[in-house]
Amino acid sequence: MATAFQFRAVASDGKLRTGTLTAESEKIAAQELKRQGLIPVFVGVKKKAGFQIALPVFHAGRRKDVLFFTQELSTLLSAGIPVDRALSITSELTVRTSFRALVQDVLRLLKSGKSFADSLGAHPDYFSELYISMVRAGEASGSLAVIFERLAEFERTRDDLRGYIVSSLVYPGLLSAVGLTSIIILLNFVVPRFAQIFSDPRIKIPTPTYILLEVSRYMRTYWLPALIVIVGGLLILIAYIRTPKGHFWWDSTRLKIPVLGDALRKAETARFARAMATLVTASVPLVQCLGISRGILNNLRISATLEPIAQGVKRGEGIAAPLRRAGEFPPLAGHLLAVGEETGHLDAMFERMADIYDVETRTAIRRFTSLFEPMIILVMGVIVGTLILSLMLAITSINDVAV
Repeated sequence: MATAFQFRAVASDGKLRTGTLTAESEKIAAQELKRQGLIPVFVGVKKKAGFQIALPVFHAGRRKDVLFFTQELSTLLSAGIPVDRALSITSELTVRTSFRALVQDVLRLLKSGKSFADSLGAHPDYFSELYISMVRAGEASGSLAVIFERLAEFERTRDDLRGYIVSSLVYPGLLSAVGLTSIIILLNFVVPRFAQIFSDPRIKIPTPTYILLEVSRYMRTYWLPALIVIVGGLLILIAYIRTPKGHFWWDSTRLKIPVLGDALRKAETARFARAMATLVTASVPLVQCLGISRGILNNLRISATLEPIAQGVKRGEGIAAPLRRAGEFPPLAGHLLAVGEETGHLDAMFERMADIYDVETRTAIRRFTSLFEPMIILVMGVIVGTLILSLMLAITSINDVAV
């Protein structure tokens, strides 16, 4: 069945064309645009007219902007469009006003005589050192189109992995929040009603019920000081973590958490390998690759080991032996890189290493959630069950007095 598709495409003169096209599928629509001499940038289903409910759209922020920017430039540069015209088209396609202004500023700097890499470097909050180094290497070698293909793949893969980790941890976090909220409601609103019943001195309070009533009383009486202490403690912890020493301690501690620490280590290994594969393929010197990769890793303990690894490379030891000696990366990583050095295909081996640890990270996250979710359910079940049992004992004791 033919469907009306909206499209945005670039003509041979570099100008943007928009309109609608009827075709059997998006793929066929894109092929038709190419047959007409147009380069498809976007092909999507045409929205039907009529009343529609506008739902709020939540943007992921800078990361999504950079991914969109990279993918668009990759498409346009591969089609042979000059950089300045590609930037102009990308600014037109950008939805967010703030990022459109950024792209236009990059274009302005480029036209003023700066290199493309330096123009991007004027916005370090959006473009990392890795990103800028890749673009600089592409400018020097005249292969910007290839470089942006690599960057698009790098950004897309990193975004997919980050999204998978976050989405996997949402349900356990929600489960914990719901369980904790249920316990607070029971202790603050349900249990106090039983306290009034036991005001009669003839009624003997069962020990579990007495403990429950005392916990409820303390919570209702001292909730404000307790909240202040908890919030104050969290603020102090956050402030400490923001210091170099505290950051290092926090990252080291996270790696020691059973199951989760293994997942975090593998995620950092995948991120490191993906960055190194991207840089080595662009012929960036190996020592410089390690320095750039150090800046994109999230875990300070692991990133700190890249300095001695770089020193080992400078001494002519290669990268595999110093990496194994560092002891922070999984053992398989060192063996893979050793094979890459022996065969002269270090870039391909970094790519293979990234693919392996992407999969390993997902497996480790699934393992963590499969253990964490039943544990939370069990703990909450025991707590709620204890509360209910204590209340049942209270009801039984009241019946005994009534008899």
